[in-house]
Amino acid sequence: MKVHAPARSSSDGALPEIRSIMAESGRLTNHFLIAMPALEDPNFHQTVTYVCEHNDDGALGIVINRPTDVTLGELLEHMQLDTVSADISRRTVYMGGPVQRERGFVLHPPDADWDSTMAVSRNMAITTSRDILAAIAEGRGPRRFMVALGYAGWGAGQLERELAENAWLHGPAESHILFDLDADHRWRAAAALLGVDLSLLSSDTGHA
Repeated sequence: MKVHAPARSSSDGALPEIRSIMAESGRLTNHFLIAMPALEDPNFHQTVTYVCEHNDDGALGIVINRPTDVTLGELLEHMQLDTVSADISRRTVYMGGPVQRERGFVLHPPDADWDSTMAVSRNMAITTSRDILAAIAEGRGPRRFMVALGYAGWGAGQLERELAENAWLHGPAESHILFDLDADHRWRAAAALLGVDLSLLSSDTGHA
């Protein structure tokens, strides 16, 4: 799906071809990247990123704890889709990353077939086609989902270098954090999965 949300500008960069790739071949695919406290890049400071794909060509992820001021109802209205539920209209749209911020992504369990979906794991998929948002608007979409604008991307070897520089913690993702927790709790909760208290970390601490 391609959308142009109000007051959002696009960034440069190209979206990798959406294709099916399972976690066993994907290194940190289906993992959380948890920004170390010393990471000052404004795009990623105190963020949790869900890694949708990681291979020799690079990595693609969706930041899951940067809510925008755009509601899902506003986004759907902009796409000329009528919403049947006030609860759906009030849902938060997230800033998924600094690349292609006009493009929409939906994270959801892989419980239906959509026009353009990448299977991340047995429990998670990412869809970029309009049909899933139309279904959500009509109340027949996935029961659990998160909508984001933009994505985070790394070139070949870039994420590995950042990990070596202690920019990130990483560990297997948990759907409860992605779908159920308030956004402002996700950073610390993701680190807690690794037994890490982020308030005790310094820039000298290694990654998990």
